[in-house]
Amino acid sequence: MENTIEIQSLTPLLPQVPSGTLPKAAMFLSGSGSNAQEILRRLSAESAPSFQVACLVTDAPTTSRANELGKLYNLPVVAEDIREFYHARGETRVSIMTPKGQEIREEWTNALRTKLAPYGVSFGIFAGFVPLTNLTADLPCLNVHPGDLTYRKDGQRYLVGLHEIPVERAILEGLDWLRSSVILATPVTGKGDDMDGGPLLGISRPMEMVIPEAQLAEFKAIAAARPPRRPAGGFKDALESFASERQSDLKEAGDWVVFYPVLKDFAADRYYVDKKQGKLYFRQGNGNFLPIQTVQYGKDGSRELLLG
Repeated sequence: MENTIEIQSLTPLLPQVPSGTLPKAAMFLSGSGSNAQEILRRLSAESAPSFQVACLVTDAPTTSRANELGKLYNLPVVAEDIREFYHARGETRVSIMTPKGQEIREEWTNALRTKLAPYGVSFGIFAGFVPLTNLTADLPCLNVHPGDLTYRKDGQRYLVGLHEIPVERAILEGLDWLRSSVILATPVTGKGDDMDGGPLLGISRPMEMVIPEAQLAEFKAIAAARPPRRPAGGFKDALESFASERQSDLKEAGDWVVFYPVLKDFAADRYYVDKKQGKLYFRQGNGNFLPIQTVQYGKDGSRELLLG
């Protein structure tokens, strides 16, 4: 009876799909597509997949690997070049830092909505997708993030942000590990400051990171001397370089460990929320629901529920 009451108060994160059909996903990528390719490789090897990729989506059709992967896996590619979109409207920089930039971003998002409509997708997979978009308000979009979102300061997730920022924050905190997190991306509000605030569906096991004290002191001095705004193209200093190298290591040790199994569990309708209490629940194989903080996934295929 207790479990029945819980079920009545819970909402599945996966939208309902017709009986006997697999959920369809749109996979979004902006660059090399390494995460996208790893997901497609593993999905194509499944004898009984829990979802299908209906199309690839890119904001950078001339520089990303979307068209290459589309040909390799026989998938259609939905493209809307965001740089051309901004330039055609008189903007030299692709940004949502100004009211006009935000207006153009919504217009660009609407163009994507129109192109995506025929595919009937149930959820999105952000596999290295750079632009913030309010497609996240239309359908659940899962995003892999190079930071341990269980780590908090003053009650808030601390290892957040774009580019190498989450890894740099972990370094400057003196942490000796890194993890990748998979979240349900939230709609963009304002300038996107709360983009990493969605439900935390999974984390990888920690990847060791060793930083000698002298090197850490050097990195802290570099961070203190930086200008307040990140230059176009990055800071190009020793801290950013070190963080970029560790983030590259984390892709195989973290992203490739956690992303695909979270997608499988998501498509198998494992994740639920209690909207009144703001709690995340995981539906077990026996039908029972457990309140969780998140799920930790290992390279060996293990899954550990971290109870919340």
